[in-house]
Amino acid sequence: MSNDLHAYVGPDSKRDIEPTFYFMLNCLLYSRLETGNPSNRDYYDEDVNMYLTNLLCSFMKPEYHHRAKKYLSRYDANLFSKIERSSDVRLKYTIYKTNADFLLISIGIFRSPTTKKLGVMQLFRNSEEAQMGRGKTYYNFAYTYSQAMFKKTSGISEVLEKLSNGFERYVEILSHMRGEYFNILDRLSTGEIYHLEREIDDAQASKELKALQDKFLDKYSEYLKSRDPKLREELDTMVREIKRLDASFNFHIDS
Repeated sequence: MSNDLHAYVGPDSKRDIEPTFYFMLNCLLYSRLETGNPSNRDYYDEDVNMYLTNLLCSFMKPEYHHRAKKYLSRYDANLFSKIERSSDVRLKYTIYKTNADFLLISIGIFRSPTTKKLGVMQLFRNSEEAQMGRGKTYYNFAYTYSQAMFKKTSGISEVLEKLSNGFERYVEILSHMRGEYFNILDRLSTGEIYHLEREIDDAQASKELKALQDKFLDKYSEYLKSRDPKLREELDTMVREIKRLDASFNFHIDS
């Protein structure tokens, strides 16, 4: 254990490292050994250790969740819609990487059939098998876009490729770490989890509302020109949909 740990943290540097980071790294390295997955067993992956440790520390910080929420999607269809609407390679990379990170932590750390405080896990409601597949795929896409973004294989690209190929292994390590060493669920308050989920839902509802409003204005312009009864029926339906998302919306077609 000591050799594995000191490969990252030398005796003279311990005091310069945040306690949370050192604790996470220590628990991660012990968990690797205890699950039969020591670092560099099949390939060099000390870089993955550092990535996972930083990721776990980030999950302790509300500001990380605040930054990440605009990239998260509950369902594949919503995520793919975001990707298709953008030509920005960096944005696509960030979307896939952020969702893959949350899936990895959700399955590895938040998986517990008896817990009532599932938190981030609630963002991903499919079966665990489907979640594993999504995580591997998202990391693979993030890896592909990172190569396009950096124009060459970079350190982060190599980590993302390893996380995609070894997703199940790293889930096993994190699951052991959760059960043996700590419970992140106790570090995230119920209020923080609630607000994270609400903010993600509100952001998606806001996009849906904007699209409906644009469509409504186009349809209303057509109706004013033709006074077609069918268009009026469609407008009535759209008014109800907009009111569902915005209770303050008030519109009377004949006024």
